[in-house]
Amino acid sequence: MTTKDDEQPGRADDAGAAASPDYLPPLDFSSIVFPLYAPALFKLGILKDEAGSRSGENLELARRMIDLLDLLKDRTRGNLKPEEEKFLETCLQQLRLGYLEKSKTRG
Repeated sequence: MTTKDDEQPGRADDAGAAASPDYLPPLDFSSIVFPLYAPALFKLGILKDEAGSRSGENLELARRMIDLLDLLKDRTRGNLKPEEEKFLETCLQQLRLGYLEKSKTRG
């Protein structure tokens, strides 16, 4: 017989699952946003690669990723939880500020 606690995610049995090499975190809205957000940070030169280089900077690609996130924001308007909306808006604000700073120093 299972109890309500046994059916809840994040129970003690799941703690070891995260250490497993085959473990995949659950999918959520950030699983859609982050694969666009993180590379955009590299393309803006905000994050460095493993060698500590910013050689991958590419403002055009960064702008494209920002535009995709903006499109996602428009298409999901009214359908997001408040925390999802805040996460997406925070990512967009950081990327837009980074893009603006890089554009000023470049031009």
